[in-house]
Amino acid sequence: MAFAGILFDVDGVLVDSPHERAWRETLDELMRGPWKALAAQSLYTPARFDTAVYQKLVAGKPREDGARAALEYFGVPDAAVHATEYAAAKQAKILGLIQEGAFQAFPDALRFVLAVRDMGLPMAVASSSKNANELLARIVVPEPMPGLRPDPLGKEPGTTLVDLFDANVCGRTFPRGKPSPDIFLGAAAELGVRPEAALVVEDATSGVQAAKAGGMQALGVARLGDAELLQAAGADLVVESLDEVDRDALARGTLARIRKAA
Repeated sequence: MAFAGILFDVDGVLVDSPHERAWRETLDELMRGPWKALAAQSLYTPARFDTAVYQKLVAGKPREDGARAALEYFGVPDAAVHATEYAAAKQAKILGLIQEGAFQAFPDALRFVLAVRDMGLPMAVASSSKNANELLARIVVPEPMPGLRPDPLGKEPGTTLVDLFDANVCGRTFPRGKPSPDIFLGAAAELGVRPEAALVVEDATSGVQAAKAGGMQALGVARLGDAELLQAAGADLVVESLDEVDRDALARGTLARIRKAA
């Protein structure tokens, strides 16, 4: 079955954002300051809050869910109570980083999105992050992109990344967060696409699990060397860069990696 639509997560897939940095720096500041007494009762150390922990517990989840999961992992007393404060402090931190411009689009993601648009496949962005829209709206798409025909969009320079998508459910509230499929089912519905005809592009295990729970195919993007985790979560194909995806096969409804010349 050919794909009828493609759904994209944002952080880690389209945008190299400061989310992980914000989560880690915020918790460290809390533990060194107002939560010093809690830190002494917990298992937290800065070194323990590494990328693997972030990807497993926080990435892709609604803000307070991720905060609670991290605090529970580190054994912080009354984690559910303190999650709200942690989430709010992290939000203040990331807004400052966004204002500083501490983010950029992944070049391979831009090429992939423009290629998919050139195929005529509808696309949606689906991130639980309430900051995703601001990130997407701040990234101006350079035209023409290398490797594509000139002016693939027929738009004037200044088109932003958010303008490339046909539907946008970023930051919306759904009954359940990832790994439940609600956000992707909502995005597919916005596109008018049946779940079984949708492809989800994700970098987080919770996102891959959400896609599979919704009956969709999942393309995992292992930018952080976490291919095995994404495969274990059920990804149908895992790549380190979206440039590795065979676009001709994608247009036919097949997920495949470009074959390297012998």
